[in-house]
Amino acid sequence: MRLAFHAADRPDALSARNALVERYGDCPLLEADCVIALGGDGCMLDALHAVMGHNIPVYGMNFGSVGFLMNDPVHDDLPAHLEAAETAIIHPLRAKGSNVHGETFESLAINEVSLLRQTRQTAKIRIFIDDIERMEELAADGVLVSTPAGSTAYNFSAHGPILPIDASLLALTPISAFRPRRWRGALLSHASTVKFDVIEPVHRPVAAVADNREFRDVKSVTIAESDDVTLTMLFDAGRALDERIILEQFTS
Repeated sequence: MRLAFHAADRPDALSARNALVERYGDCPLLEADCVIALGGDGCMLDALHAVMGHNIPVYGMNFGSVGFLMNDPVHDDLPAHLEAAETAIIHPLRAKGSNVHGETFESLAINEVSLLRQTRQTAKIRIFIDDIERMEELAADGVLVSTPAGSTAYNFSAHGPILPIDASLLALTPISAFRPRRWRGALLSHASTVKFDVIEPVHRPVAAVADNREFRDVKSVTIAESDDVTLTMLFDAGRALDERIILEQFTS
């Protein structure tokens, strides 16, 4: 089995990479049968983005803080762990938008696409679902659309729902909503298309963030699941992502 190792820039992850490469060898990322991500959840996202569109599974070892998407570190019999691993299949979100300067952008997001106010001014955002206006004006720090894989990350911190990994749903979650004050978001079909129009985008500038890519001075963003892109994460038996999502909901 050809393995490629992708390590976070931290001493313990780099030390583990050196030891694993000496033992199992290393090959270019896009020539691997499996990529081993060494770090935290951010490292896993970086590795998944790196193999996007190449159908190469990624197995993570936790050398970070939370490591929700990672397994415990393994040094012995790594190929056997990979052969026995359970898979989690996910589809990223595709965000397409434009800014106040007439420029366009496009990006894929594994966890979420969020809109965030850039200044002290409250963001004002109009929300469309499948071309139907569902909210004339949301006044908030921002709003996000999350995949099931990302529902335990920023979405959960913003008091959004945790979604089972195999749920055919997306979470639409406001971030510190001011008006309507009692709105807590919505659950949407994974086939839905969400469009955010920024109201007063010059006076109330808003940034769009797709995982770790940021686009400033956004005017409009359309978000939909990219069903033509498939990503595979590997988890040790008994530690599959769906089980972790269940456990997270019973943890204080």
